[in-house]
Amino acid sequence: MNDTPRQATRLEAIEGRYDAWLLGAVVALAALGVVMVASSSIALSGNPFYYLERHLVFLALGAGLGLWAMRTELKSVEKHNHLLLLACFGLLLLVWMPGLGVSVNGARRWINLGLARFQVVEAVKVLYIVWLSSYLIRFSDEVSASWSAMLKPLGVAALLIAMLLAQPDFGSSTLLLGITAGMLVLGGANLTRMQMPIVLALPVLVALVVFEPYRMRRVTSFLDPWADQLGSGYQLSNALMALGRGEWAGVGLGSSVQKLNYLPEAHTDFIFSVIGEELGFVGVCAVIGLYALLVGRAFWIGYQCVEMRRHFAGYVAFGIGLWIGMQAFVSIGVNLGLLPTKGLTLPLVSSGGSSVMMTCVAMGLLLRVSYELNRAGKQVALLRGEMAQGRDSAAAPSSPAPAAQPAVRGTSRLKPRVEPTFERIA
Repeated sequence: MNDTPRQATRLEAIEGRYDAWLLGAVVALAALGVVMVASSSIALSGNPFYYLERHLVFLALGAGLGLWAMRTELKSVEKHNHLLLLACFGLLLLVWMPGLGVSVNGARRWINLGLARFQVVEAVKVLYIVWLSSYLIRFSDEVSASWSAMLKPLGVAALLIAMLLAQPDFGSSTLLLGITAGMLVLGGANLTRMQMPIVLALPVLVALVVFEPYRMRRVTSFLDPWADQLGSGYQLSNALMALGRGEWAGVGLGSSVQKLNYLPEAHTDFIFSVIGEELGFVGVCAVIGLYALLVGRAFWIGYQCVEMRRHFAGYVAFGIGLWIGMQAFVSIGVNLGLLPTKGLTLPLVSSGGSSVMMTCVAMGLLLRVSYELNRAGKQVALLRGEMAQGRDSAAAPSSPAPAAQPAVRGTSRLKPRVEPTFERIA
């Protein structure tokens, strides 16, 4: 008697569990974002709740997309890897299409969807991470052993970066390059080989800063914002004043002065400074702690997936962890005056429709990875338990035959043996 179908049915009936720590960090950051967007944008328009209502709409849309991602099997996402890469290039080309692409302050980064504008690079980040995760699976041996397999994703990243720089979007370009390098290292690329592309890329990045006047002004103002406090150093000097006013416990929620049309982009790029002013050093540490928890859980989940040979899921977790960690680090560093000004939002906290929605999709994917990891662990535990029972049954000493008993019609004293199989482990 073959019990494999029955065993496979039991395995398919097992359900996983989403990582509670990861879900808690995501919900806490999103809730904080709602509160701080309401506080930082209340004086920016005639309707004090305009930006809050807008943020809630995009957060609700993002939550819907995130729930869809949480319920989507990763294997169904992986099989469309080539289409995802084509979608990256297609989205970046759409911004140049007449009637669809939108230019704001000389930057062409958005497409017009009628009711709202969408910044395509936010979707490109998610799609590119999934594609690169699939690539590292398909060429896992070659990436660590050959130049061509390692340079191919770097070449793809270089093409995407060139399209981003044409918009121009230097912040997202450096972020995409950092994600690529980090995922290649985690995917097994030879560190010695990785040094040469990095060394060659550094002069190019420096040249892009030196020969572009507005980028050079950002670097010089970052070094000394007080030298031109009302000019190139205006944003950073006001951000530092906001953080300084917060001291240890902050001036109180809603009591920020710098958000009253002194600090530009107080609800987006510089929302961390408003957090520092209103919630103080304690609030700043709490925000950094939440990001550390989120990124730490992402890397822990990715490591556990790789240990269970679920490499695609693991690399997706690594990529999302790198993205959120790097973007949060850059955004916080800009607000603290540690890095030159870049147009990167604080993930899940800053106002911004495209960023909020696509970050929610990424969090949904990450939670799905945790779900499938937990489910696979339960499946393996079930199979190992059945294997142990099978070994115990086989090792049990045979007892002498009992005395003849009256036969019971229609029953059997022999039970079929369950043979464990690992064929159906996801």
